[in-house]
Parts: sequence; C-alpha cells; structure tokens
Amino acid sequence: MTTTPNGGDAPENLAELFKLDKLEEGMRISMFGAEIETGTTPKDVVWTRNKTTLYRYNPIGPIAHRPPVLLVYALINKPYVFDLRPESSFARHLLEHGFDVFLLDWGEPGWEDRQTSFDVLVGEHLPKAEERMLRASRSDDYTLFGYCMGGTMAAMHAALRPERVRNLVTLTAPIDFSDAGTFSVWTDREHLDAEMVAAGLGNVPGELIDLGNKMLRPVTNYVGAQLTMWERLMGGQDMTGWLAMSKWVNDGVAFPGRAFAQWIGSFYQENRLVKGEMTINDEPVDLSRIAMPLLNIAGERDHIVPPGMARPLNDLVSSVDREFFLLPAGHVGLLVGTGARKGLWPKVSGWLEARSG
Repeated sequence: MTTTPNGGDAPENLAELFKLDKLEEGMRISMFGAEIETGTTPKDVVWTRNKTTLYRYNPIGPIAHRPPVLLVYALINKPYVFDLRPESSFARHLLEHGFDVFLLDWGEPGWEDRQTSFDVLVGEHLPKAEERMLRASRSDDYTLFGYCMGGTMAAMHAALRPERVRNLVTLTAPIDFSDAGTFSVWTDREHLDAEMVAAGLGNVPGELIDLGNKMLRPVTNYVGAQLTMWERLMGGQDMTGWLAMSKWVNDGVAFPGRAFAQWIGSFYQENRLVKGEMTINDEPVDLSRIAMPLLNIAGERDHIVPPGMARPLNDLVSSVDREFFLLPAGHVGLLVGTGARKGLWPKVSGWLEARSG
C-alpha cells in the first residue's frame, strides 16, 4: 500500500481498486436488491378492469400468424418474466417469429381487493380480456398460453369457454394436486387454515409467499444465490442475466385473500379440479371440454410444480392433438434459463406455427 496526500492508505494498483468496487457493488445488491431495467419490449394498454391490465406488444415485423397469443401468468410475482431482458425475452421471440402477442397482468391487489376470487379472475376478467384482445386483433380465435398458476387458470378458462381458443399451451401448470411434494405437507389442513390466514391478513403478502417457495430449497435459494452472485461479480462476469432474474424473483405480489383461500382449499387440500368438482361462478369446470390442440410442458427439475402435477392434464382433455413435453430444467429456468433459447422457445414457436395458419 502507498500513502495518499491526506495521510490515508491507497491501493497499490488498479486491480485492488477494481476489487473494492466489486465489493461495494456486491454489498449494495445484498442490502438493497438488484437494480436493472426489465420488461423493456414496447407494449400498449388495450384494456383494464380494476387492477387487471391487458397489454399488446408492439410488432417487430409483419404479423405472419393471424391468431394472437395471450400470455397469462400467476397471481404471484410479476409477468415481466415473459420479457425479462431483450436477450432473454420469450415475448420478443414470439414477436420475431411473426406472432401478435398480448399479455394479461393481474396487477397488484390493494386492501380493497381482499375478496377477489378465482370466480372473478377466471370467470369475469379472463373472458373480458379475451373479448377485447380478439376485437383489437380482428381475429376469431387465439392461442392461450398459461404459465404456472396462470396455466391452471388458462386450462379452466379453456374448459369453460372453449369456443375461441384455437390452441392451448400450458407451462409448468399444476393440475393434479394429489402429490405436490413438500407443499402437500405444508398445505395440509392440519398445518394450514387458509380461511383463517385470509381473514387475518386480508391479502397474503408477497414476501410470505416468496418465503414459502424459497424454503423448499433454503440452501440453494439463500446461500447458493449469494455465492453465485459473488463468484460472478468478483470473476468479472456479465451480471445482466443474474440481476434481472434476482430482481424478478424478489419482486413479489400480494395474493388476494379470497383467491388464496380457494387456491389452498380447493386445489391443494381438496384437489377439486382433477375430481371434476371445481366450479367458477357455480359453473362446473370440466377439463374434458378441452378439445383444441394442447402442448403441455413441464420441467424435470421443477420443485414447485413437479412433472407429476402437470402431466395428468393430457389424460383429462379430449384433444386428439396433444403433447406432453418434458424439459431438463427447473420451474423458471425452462423459460428464461440459458437453455431456453434452444429448448423451450423454438419448441413453442414451431408448434404454434404449424397450428396457426
């Protein structure tokens, strides 16, 4: 070390300065979270109802496939996972292949939304979004793409209103809750009274939902994530992808209390969807009414929705054209991981191109 004019010590070379800069950056990320621009593909608002918003992505080139694609995500986290970064944007991939792409964003519920249920979201908001999308795209039908819980909601909608759905794509969508792994233990009535939780909290905080998901693999999610960050940072590697993923994972959304109680009670605890006992606004959800082409995708390493929870959909629908596609990836990695561009993305766009005249 050398001495500065004011008497302090200074690093002897730029390498030490570089390390100090990296140390400062790592501490900032650890304390305040990742800061990076996400969801940058331009899009316009088409329709809103309460907190729900329907967006339409601006086309990149000519629209080659008339049936639009509606992307539906879960009620937790935010849907910009479909458009994480320009280089890891599934939405952009579809646009580049000539699809007209729409996104349904459930928004962030306030206290006034604590009684919002699946009856409202699936029974009212989804059909209205469908109607406005078809009007905007001047199309008679469309492809419905649901991810995670959004896939469950998409399957229910396709069963209730199959007339306009040309294709159904479900990605890591839980359908059969008879064996949900650790979640089956945590959500057992002996351990969890969802009605009481909803009554006490109103909306279930996103941080609480995130804690439950991360505790499935606590060492990986807490220790492993930090180790990966420091290794990449101190090794001088590109941090863009890691920062975007970290931001999204920690960008939770509160779960409307009424919908949370339904999700735990009707799905995890009673498995009503598979049993044919699920209703939306008193209308039975009969998955056998799904007769359109189905692409059902799951990840081999998915610990949130194991393949056994997703696969049964293929046995419950009436579709002649149906496929179960298993990828060697986890719950999020199969959509935005390093292998997504060679695995999931071309599979989906190719499958759709063949069914979107």
